[in-house]
Amino acid sequence: MGRFPGKKGREKIVETLLLQNYDQYYRLAYSYVHNSDDAADIVQTGAYKAIKNSSSLIQETYAATWLYRIMLNEIFTFCKQKKTETLDALPEEPNAMDVYEDIDLKRALEALPAEDKMIVELKYFEELKLEEIAAIMQENINTIKSRLYRSIRKLRIQLDV
Repeated sequence: MGRFPGKKGREKIVETLLLQNYDQYYRLAYSYVHNSDDAADIVQTGAYKAIKNSSSLIQETYAATWLYRIMLNEIFTFCKQKKTETLDALPEEPNAMDVYEDIDLKRALEALPAEDKMIVELKYFEELKLEEIAAIMQENINTIKSRLYRSIRKLRIQLDV
């Protein structure tokens, strides 16, 4: 679609995408932090930053990728702040929504490096194309493919044990 005018137009596009994809952003955040309040805070902070910085968005066609990148940055920032907590801890809330039905798969995913886990989640849980993941992660598509296949091999090994 090319360039689009004005701050209000950009804010409207960002707000629309945030509303349409809120559940995806929430699930993604929750899969890392295992706490509904923290996941909601991450998404709210990301949404605030996206709206506040919507003037830096140059093309509408990149808006969804741009938003995913903001959410990923918020997730990684939060995880760095909480680094002292163990990664394989179960959700604190007894009835918390668990994104993964298989606890073994969840633990295997948690064992992956954060960026590799993100690639697997974006591909298989959010059903994004490899090209979209490459754009979001700001990586070469061949790098994404290699990391995805390596991660799948690691998951298979973990799940076969």
